[in-house]
Amino acid sequence: MKAEQTFTIKQTAEQTGISEDTIRYYEKIALLPRADRKDNGHRVYREEDINTIRLLSCLKKTGMPLEEMRPFLAVSVDADPAEYPELVERLWSHRENIISQIASLQQVVDFIDMKLEEGRYRPGCSDESQDGVLKKKSVSPVERSYFPVSAKAGKSSASASLIEGGCNAD
Repeated sequence: MKAEQTFTIKQTAEQTGISEDTIRYYEKIALLPRADRKDNGHRVYREEDINTIRLLSCLKKTGMPLEEMRPFLAVSVDADPAEYPELVERLWSHRENIISQIASLQQVVDFIDMKLEEGRYRPGCSDESQDGVLKKKSVSPVERSYFPVSAKAGKSSASASLIEGGCNAD
């Protein structure tokens, strides 16, 4: 019988992209089961532990709070998702939130690209008239449409300056 392969905390961190401190923290809050220990007290992880840590990492990237991850850890890898409709619904909800965030960020990227193509960015960005008086650039409805109303209301002075074409973003 072949012995099961085990990994140190350092190897586990490298394989999962999660820091050693985070792995220890997940154990401390019982999001991960306590790792087995060698005789010298060092933690030992198995492939199953690494897969669980990868799942936690994936869920964390969706913006899911740590406490909401617990029910997902109780589900077997071989389980039928239909047996857990509330978890499936939660994942769909997170998926929709992520799609919304991607769309919002894409609008920001498109706006920045438009500004760069127009040449209206920091270097020499002021529109001085021939008499040296700074003219305020108007913002077209198309430019304003890149940001939803809620984003406009809470924008910082730096982003407001960028949107309005000014140079006061320092």
